Amino acid sequence: MSSSSSDSDEQPLSPIRLFGRQRSLHQILGGGKVADILLWENKKLSATILIGVTIIWLLFELVEYNFITLLCHISIIMMLIMFIWSTGAGLVDWNPPDLHAITVPEATFRWLFAKINWILLNLYDISSGKDIKTFFLAITFLWMLSIIGSSFSSLNFLYIGFLSLATLPALYERHQNEVDHLASQGRREMKKLYKKFDSKILSKIPRGPVNQKKGY
Repeated sequence: MSSSSSDSDEQPLSPIRLFGRQRSLHQILGGGKVADILLWENKKLSATILIGVTIIWLLFELVEYNFITLLCHISIIMMLIMFIWSTGAGLVDWNPPDLHAITVPEATFRWLFAKINWILLNLYDISSGKDIKTFFLAITFLWMLSIIGSSFSSLNFLYIGFLSLATLPALYERHQNEVDHLASQGRREMKKLYKKFDSKILSKIPRGPVNQKKGY
């Protein structure tokens, strides 16, 4: 039995698909403009957002700009631009500013809240104790993430998170075969580590008898 199990461990695993790849990555990211931005379908818009967030991060981190001051200055600049644009449209052959171009679509907020609810539901499902393996992996991941987060300031940590979100999905889409191959190897090693942990620790934890409900 042991030889057959060890042979099965050495068999090559079929590549796993990250991000739920039974659907397209564009659909996994919610579709619409948000997915277009994250996957760099509109390169100018994605680059503009990335540069804008990077400039804001530099102002906070290096120049030590105050958030309220920065928000007020951005509002003043936007109001001046809109004023010049609106008044100039009557004097010069300009099109007046389009309100839809400067407002955030409601679909973006729906996508954001849907992702938050998805995370909360998954945390509840993992914490219910249905799958000890997943619960152990989630605790380990959060613990490692807390260690990494303690090494950075909150601002730097948020910027690194945004930078990862703005670049990793597009990089994965372009190099998905290589990433899936590495992920398959990582899954294989994690399964080996979990089997050792299960045989040495989890299997030795005493458990009480399961109470079964009697039918009436």
